[in-house]
Amino acid sequence: MAGNPSVSAKIGILGGGQLGRMLLQKAADWNLITHVLDPDPNAPCKDIASSFTIGHFNDEAAVYEFGKELEVLTIEIEHVNTTALERLEQEGRKIFPQPRVIRLIQDKGAQKSFFREHGIPTAPFTLVNNKSEILSGGTELPVMQKLRRGGYDGKGVQPLRSTADLDMAFDAPSVLEAWVPFEREVAVIVARNSRGHCKAFPPVEMDFNKEANLVEFLFSPSSLSPAVAAEAERIARQVAEALDMVGVLAVEMFLTTTGELLVNELAPRPHNSGHHTIEANQTSQYEQHLRAILGLPLGDTSIIQPAVMVNLLGEKGFEGPARYEGLEEALSIPGVHVHLYGKLLTKPFRKMGHVTVCHPDLEEARRIARTIRDTLKVKA
Repeated sequence: MAGNPSVSAKIGILGGGQLGRMLLQKAADWNLITHVLDPDPNAPCKDIASSFTIGHFNDEAAVYEFGKELEVLTIEIEHVNTTALERLEQEGRKIFPQPRVIRLIQDKGAQKSFFREHGIPTAPFTLVNNKSEILSGGTELPVMQKLRRGGYDGKGVQPLRSTADLDMAFDAPSVLEAWVPFEREVAVIVARNSRGHCKAFPPVEMDFNKEANLVEFLFSPSSLSPAVAAEAERIARQVAEALDMVGVLAVEMFLTTTGELLVNELAPRPHNSGHHTIEANQTSQYEQHLRAILGLPLGDTSIIQPAVMVNLLGEKGFEGPARYEGLEEALSIPGVHVHLYGKLLTKPFRKMGHVTVCHPDLEEARRIARTIRDTLKVKA
């Protein structure tokens, strides 16, 4: 699409969660007409989309009916119906990322095979169809078992450390990934437009909440050496170019104890590891995604200021209508940017919002972020 993006481009988004919400917030700056499909009548996108349709993004008929009158379709969750998207693409709709990319990334086994075929560094792995194949022997433990389909936000992943764990193995098609000692988890958001132009954001480091298996803190810039950071960006660009995709792509990696970067998995959409870019980078991941799918020049990805992002998760032991404790205290701190996702109900470890702390001194940003984690709580 050429010209000013305000010229009434009708954009459809499959999924109405927080990623879609932040994408809509940027789309509003450009007067874009936005349509959202989600099964939840109270989804975070409902009140800010130009049009909101209740329907499931994994239902073939619902996706086709939703998309047939739109110009451009994109996603905020990868678990969507690709059969309908392929049909819409054949009928001339612009769908980014392309359905073939979404279909590949939906399957973690296909992802791993793609890495191997294209010389992208990743941990050794085997593919199994069911639990009996694991129990039949020959599996060298420990391994990380990942369901090939359906895993999201830390679900569908579990360690199998010893034979005592094998009875708890998932009885479904899975990836068994070799246990690789690593010292850091890093991510690079990369964007590619329809002209083949590709830009990566500087790498970030992630600390995980081990109980929830979700990101707790994210640090930008990372503490990677310049050489390792450049290699992480190179790998991310290699993946996007090998996929020949359009849109933003999150590339999660491990930095091993021997200094090697290994790609863990991909997300073909805006991602938790890029929330901080709203305040901390010249261009946010959401603006960059819109630029990419509309065929516009990609924006400057450089860092404006150091930042720490804190995920705001529902507290353990609380389920029901959400209430926020410590919000006034958090908002009184300079450099603190609070994003609430508009979810009416909380439950343990549900992503309810995030906070980005910007400060010229990254260590001071870390200190403030820890304070935010300890004072800003979501309860029922």
